[in-house]
Amino acid sequence: MRSVLSSFFYCFILFVFSVLSSVFVGYAQQEKTFLPEIRGTVRGKFEYQPDINKGRFGVRNARFGISGYVTEHLQYKSEVDLSDEGRIRMLDAYVRLNPIQNGRFTIGQMRVPFTIDAHRSPHEQYFANRSFIAKQVGNVRDVGAAAYYKIQTRLPIILEAGIFNGSGLYENKNFWTDNFNFSTKLQLLSPSGFNLTLSMQKSKTGDVFTYMYNGGMYYHAGPWHLEAEYMLKKYEKGAFPDVSAVDAFICYDLPVRRLFKKISFLCRYDYMGDHSNGIYGPDRKLQLSDAERHRATAGLTFSLAKPFVSDIRINYEKYFYSKEAPIKISEQDKIVVELMTRF
Repeated sequence: MRSVLSSFFYCFILFVFSVLSSVFVGYAQQEKTFLPEIRGTVRGKFEYQPDINKGRFGVRNARFGISGYVTEHLQYKSEVDLSDEGRIRMLDAYVRLNPIQNGRFTIGQMRVPFTIDAHRSPHEQYFANRSFIAKQVGNVRDVGAAAYYKIQTRLPIILEAGIFNGSGLYENKNFWTDNFNFSTKLQLLSPSGFNLTLSMQKSKTGDVFTYMYNGGMYYHAGPWHLEAEYMLKKYEKGAFPDVSAVDAFICYDLPVRRLFKKISFLCRYDYMGDHSNGIYGPDRKLQLSDAERHRATAGLTFSLAKPFVSDIRINYEKYFYSKEAPIKISEQDKIVVELMTRF
C-alpha cells in the first residue's frame, strides 16, 4: 500500500508542476474585481419529534466568509461558522492559484474533493438535514493541497486530486507524517444535464485509516433534478465491517410569482449500514457510533426571490431501524421547518 501511495504522491506533484508550467500558455484573461467579497449563510430551524412529543429551536449554521483576488491569477478565501452544531469552527482557509483558464491549484484548509452530496455547501442543499453520506460516512475537511483541471470538449471532463495531512482541522501545529491522505474525483458532464461522478479517498478516521469508494450520477434539466449515489467505506485491516451508504432523491420545481420564485417538491431515500467513527474502545475494538438505518424524507421548499438566496424548507423524516439497534435521541422521526438565507 505504501508504494501505491508513493506513486500517487509523485504523480500528484508532477501534475501540479505541469499545471504551473502552463501559466503563460493559453490563458484567457478575464476581468476580475480585487475588492473583497463578503458572503454568509444563516440557517435557523425548528424540529419536532412525535415519538417523544418534544421539539427544539436551533441555529444549524451561521457562516461568514471573505474571498477575492489579489492578482488576476491569485485568489483567497477564509470562512468561519459561528454555529456549526453549536461550535465555532474555521472551515475554508486557502490560497488558490489560477494559472490557466481551466486549471487551478489550491493549498490550505478545504473540503476534500469527494462525492456529490458531501461537497455541497449549506445553501446548496436540497433538504434541511444532510444525507448520511454527507454527514456521517463521507464528510471530510482537511489541510492539504489540491489540483483541478477541466478538459473542455463536447463532453467536458473535470479531474480533481489532492493530498492531505489526515490530522483534521485543528491538530497541525506539531503534526508530521510520512503517510498522507489522498482523494481523487472524476466528473463527466453532459450538455443535456447529465453528470457522472466517480471518486475515491484514503482518510484518517479517528484512530484508523479508511478507504472510501463512491459512484454517483444526477440529471438536471428544466424543473427536474434526479440524483443517486452509492458509497463503500472500508476500514484498514478489517478493523470494522465494511459500511455501505446510499442517497437517492427527486426534486421538481414549480415556478410561481409574487412572494416566492418557486416551490420545490422533494422525496429522498437514504441508507447507512452500521458505522464507526474509528475510535477504539477499552477492548481495543472500534466502537459502533451510528446504527444501521433507512430513512425516507418528504419535503417542500419555498424559494424566495433574489437578491438574497433564501429558502423555507419543510421536511418530514421517517426512520427505520432493526429492533435491537441503539437509537440516538436526535436520530428519530421528525418534522423540520428551516429558514435559510444566503447573502
